[in-house]
Amino acid sequence: MKIAYLSTFYPFRGGIAQFNASLCRALEKDHQVKAFTFTRQYPNILFPGKSQFVGNSEKACAIDNSSIENNKIDNNAIDAERILDTINPITYYSAARNILEFNPDIMLMKYWMPFFAPSLGYVAKRLKRNGTINISVLDNVIPHEKRPGDIALTKYFLKHNSGFVVMSNTVRQDLLSLKQDSEYIFQEHPLYDHFGAKVDKIAARKKLNIPPDKKVLLFFGFIRSYKGLDLLLEALNALPADFHLVIAGEAYGSFDKYDDMINKYNLGNRVTNAARYIEDSEVPLFFSAADVCVLPYKSATQSGIIGVSYHFGLPVVATDTGGLKEMIEPHGTGLMVDKPDAAEIAISIKQYFNSDTELFKANIDNYKEKASWDVLAQKIIEFYNDLKL
Repeated sequence: MKIAYLSTFYPFRGGIAQFNASLCRALEKDHQVKAFTFTRQYPNILFPGKSQFVGNSEKACAIDNSSIENNKIDNNAIDAERILDTINPITYYSAARNILEFNPDIMLMKYWMPFFAPSLGYVAKRLKRNGTINISVLDNVIPHEKRPGDIALTKYFLKHNSGFVVMSNTVRQDLLSLKQDSEYIFQEHPLYDHFGAKVDKIAARKKLNIPPDKKVLLFFGFIRSYKGLDLLLEALNALPADFHLVIAGEAYGSFDKYDDMINKYNLGNRVTNAARYIEDSEVPLFFSAADVCVLPYKSATQSGIIGVSYHFGLPVVATDTGGLKEMIEPHGTGLMVDKPDAAEIAISIKQYFNSDTELFKANIDNYKEKASWDVLAQKIIEFYNDLKL
């Protein structure tokens, strides 16, 4: 079977590119897969982070694919053909024509914000007219940070798909609220397994200059307002002095308000601040050094961070927002906080350390068996066979 996969791939960075690479690797075991990606993903003026690219590959992005290959520094990178500029409608047509030349049975896409609806939706429309079955993996249907026009744009994108993959009930409900007749499958978010093995906790803490005798909380991933780092800092202030917080991830926007909180509560010696983009090679250090990963989110759908945490056998404490509970509570892999509230987060963190944490870790091992990329790839192929009937 021939599968075209249009989404973000190397040299673009981040969890979505990593998701796509892992799923692509699973699909290409049994099928002919060709990956397509953006010539321009976001205009720089609209991108809140410091760089959209892996390492030094930003320069390569302006060159041809062979130059990118020579500069490749991401071991999990997929060789994707760069064909689509999200803000240049001329490329919408040429991208669709390029993919049609491959003549795929399936076009697979990933959708996470309305900004991509015009470009991806147009390409999907052209391919659907030519008999291709379009399947999209939905991270979000209704975005966390809402803007005028979001719903109309998303409806346009959804209209030109044949079916969808959802990974949380929140996304499923949002999908059906906008397109009641949607064909979809539900599958757990697979675990990110390309980061390598866990390392010794004491060695990891020494490398990161984290006190060896503390109860270490990890906040990992891009720092955005809805992710509740401010709540976690307030919770840390309410916890005893033997609790230590590691912040690891790039701030989308200014980090100043969090610095102000750290200074206000005099938390400087209780916070390890790595508020920057974390390269893949560094990820094992942060998760190996921690006792628990904390997601104090104010809103959510599902979370790839949980998948990373489980890969390293690290339990999770998370607020009961979106689909986070579905990834934790039924599996006994951590604790839920009733609501995004600093006092409640502090109580749940204390409760975690008074619990049988080894049981959480054993349950993570059980979860790993069913949340694999191979299982997701198989379910997508089965879904395709149902859709084409």
